[in-house]
Formats: sequence, C-alpha cells, structure tokens
Amino acid sequence: MNLSDYTRHDALGLAALIANKEVSAAEVSAAALQAIELVNPTVNAVVESWSDETPRGGSQTPPFFGVPFLIKDLAVSMEGRRNELGSRLAEAIVAPFDSSLMSRFRDAGLVTLGRTSTPEFAISTTTEPVATGPTRNPWDPSRSAGGSSGGAGAAVASGMVPVAHATDGGGSIRVPAASVGVFGLKPTRGRVTNGPAVDEVWSGLAVQFAVSRTVRDSAALLDAVHGGDVGEPYYITPPERPYLSEVGRDPGRLKIGLLLHPLNGSKTAGGVAAATSRTARLCERLGHHVDEVTLDIGVSWDGFVHANAQFWTANTAAWMEFIASVSGRTINPSILEPATLAVYASGQKVTGLDFLGALNVRNTVTRHIGRFFTQYDVLLTPTVPDLPPAIGEYNQGQETLDGLQWVDRVFRRSPFTALANVAGLPAMSMPLFTDTDSGLPVGAQFVAGFGREDLLFRLASQLEAAVPWIERKPAVWAGN
Repeated sequence: MNLSDYTRHDALGLAALIANKEVSAAEVSAAALQAIELVNPTVNAVVESWSDETPRGGSQTPPFFGVPFLIKDLAVSMEGRRNELGSRLAEAIVAPFDSSLMSRFRDAGLVTLGRTSTPEFAISTTTEPVATGPTRNPWDPSRSAGGSSGGAGAAVASGMVPVAHATDGGGSIRVPAASVGVFGLKPTRGRVTNGPAVDEVWSGLAVQFAVSRTVRDSAALLDAVHGGDVGEPYYITPPERPYLSEVGRDPGRLKIGLLLHPLNGSKTAGGVAAATSRTARLCERLGHHVDEVTLDIGVSWDGFVHANAQFWTANTAAWMEFIASVSGRTINPSILEPATLAVYASGQKVTGLDFLGALNVRNTVTRHIGRFFTQYDVLLTPTVPDLPPAIGEYNQGQETLDGLQWVDRVFRRSPFTALANVAGLPAMSMPLFTDTDSGLPVGAQFVAGFGREDLLFRLASQLEAAVPWIERKPAVWAGN
C-alpha cells in the first residue's frame, strides 16, 4: 500500500479495505509507519513509535480492525509502554497495565503504533514541552499545533494516522483540532471512562476521546468506547441509537446561539470572526435559526478563571507528587518547566475551603449554562479567538508567572472552550472555513446540552456535507 492510497482513506475506509481483503492489516500498519517516518521529523508529533502491535480480533470483526492509531502520552495507559506525560519528571515510567479505555481501543481493532506529544502535564494549549521539543503545525511549521493534544492533532492532520487518542480538560481536543484543521469532539462528562486508576480527572473537567479527519470516524469510535466501567463516579444514559447512525440524519431546524467574542472583554481576531460569521450564515442557509447572544455563566470571568485555577493547580500538584514518588525524582527546576513549577507551588497553597469554593463556582456555571440550553439547541463560538501563535511565543515570560497567572494566560488563549469543560457538556470543533489572509484553518465550536452528542453528530455531518474539508491538505502531508 503506497502513501497516496493510505492517506486517501479515513479510518472506516481503511477498515473496509482490510475487511474486503484488498489489503492486509500489516500492509496498512507498514504504510502508517512509513508516513510517521516521512513527516514526523518536520512536525514532531510522535515521541515514540513501534511496529510490534497487531489487531485484536474475535468472533466478530471489530469496526476498526487493523486501523493505525496513536495514543497521547498522557491519561491513557498501555501495558508495557512508556507514559511520560511530556515531562522529564516521568521519564521512562512504564504502564503496568492497560487502562479501561486502552482495552476498548484494542477491542475496537485499532493498532496502536506510538505515543503523541503533550505539553508538560497538559497544562497548556500549545504543545512545546522541553522534554520532547515543540510540535509544529502541518499547515505552517513555524506555528503551534495547539494543545494539549497537539501531537494527536498534528499526526492526524499530516496524514500519519486517520484518528488518534486525545484528552480535553479546558479545550485540549478542540484547540488543536481548530489549529490544524481536523474534527475534534469533547464528549459529555462521564461518557468515556477514565478508570480504573482514576475516577475523574481535574475534578470532572477533563475527558478523553479522539481527533479525526471525518465525522463518521469519531461517531463510530465513540460507539466503540463509550460507557462507564465498574465503580464509575458518574452514570450517564446511553444513546438511543448508535452514534454512527446519527451521521446523515436530519438534525431538524435548530435554534443556535452565536457568541462571537469572549466573555473576558477581549475581541476575536478579524479573520477568525469572519470565518465564524460565515459558519453562522451557512447554518442559516441549511435552515437553522441563528441569534447572536450573550451568555450568563453566573460568575465573573475572573471568578471563573480563579475557580478553574484551583482545580488545575491542586490536581496537578497532587499528580506531580505521585509521579515523583514513582520515578524517585524530586520536583525541582532542573527537570520541570517554570510554568509547571508555578502551578505546583500554587496548588500546594489551595485549601479545602478554596476547593469547595471552586466546586460551588462549577455548580453555578453548570446551572446557568444549562438554562441556556433550555432556550437554544446549540451554542456556536469560535474555537479559539486567534490564529495559532508562532512557536515560542506562547511560553515567553512564563518564568515570571505564578500558577494563577499561568492559568489566566491559558484561558486568554482559549476562552471559549473551557465553558464546556466546567459545565460537563459535549462540544466539537469543525474546520469548516479558513482565514482569508493566511489560508490557515479556523475552528468553529458547537456546544450542545448534556448528553447530546447525537445532536452534534447530526449537525456535524450536515455541515461536513455542505462544506467538505477532507480534500484540503496542509503543506506537510504524508500523501504528497
């Protein structure tokens, strides 16, 4: 299988070729490894690859049998493979067992060929860790690929694999999806298990799933991996139908609220705002009703950021101490980045009362945003308010910031996405349009009510059919 053929297909397309015996799973894996070898030196998305994995079968052929896959170097654990969290603190730590989600990826037939990059401990929306170096945007390698799932996004966008594992605690699936022009869905809180070692990540803010090049791949993958595990902290009602069956289903005439500018008082960049407005007009042409709205989240923006900082810093500090105990290393400036150390120091100062106050803010925000979805079906925003920054720009001056100031910087870079994390809602970024001047992709974020991934998949497939992006190729593309 040559690279032109390999990159022409999405994950379900590759699975169909294998199922029809037009190509073998081994040949597809070989093509994926060739793609990684070809383009990874430019984008630096994959921190380790291997060639000794084979697909797991059974009495019935799983939906993604033989499809190449990559896991993020964080959150999911794969037995016998390193799990280094983008940090020198965790260097050479090896997972002793598969996490529940990893087992589901295997059961879906996916063949995991390596690990993708992440910023240190995932506390950023750019992927430029000291441990493994910056991940570059396939559309313009001088720019960031976003984060914290920047490696996953860049790997999918450049044609290494059609779909890759990703996580999202404040936008980390959707920000890279917007930055590199792929589809990224953050599921509802509780839809995908984090077990068994963890019940909830970042106090319920963070979820796991994937980025892909097509809507149908994400729908089929969510079918394969959704659902709680034994002892889950949340129970969420299963979907009425398979998510894949929602692809192509008429979403009906939706009432969509458009939030064009961030709640922090800043303005969305002109090219991004123009692309988002084009998205709104497209929705209207498809028969939906769009209103420009304000969004009442029940607290001030500063209060929102402060509460998130309590979750981010306290959880990360505890996580770092656990990793230090496992690795035998000490938490110190010689092996940790300045922002990570600042987050650690701030997290150590969070009191029980501070944390309960943050939980109260989470509840207030969740209730207020929930009321919005009694009036509207979907919220439309830019995924991020600006184009991807140049490599090195995002992290400038981080050594002067404390933990709260670092979280504030992250939220200024991605002010729209964290709303769905705090409220626990499903949200997706779609690469419908591009910036006129630069040609870079611009992500449109759609948020739906709790548990309504089905509605998002219906709308996503309608928009994908109206403005297909699959033929757009970045400058760095494995199929060239």
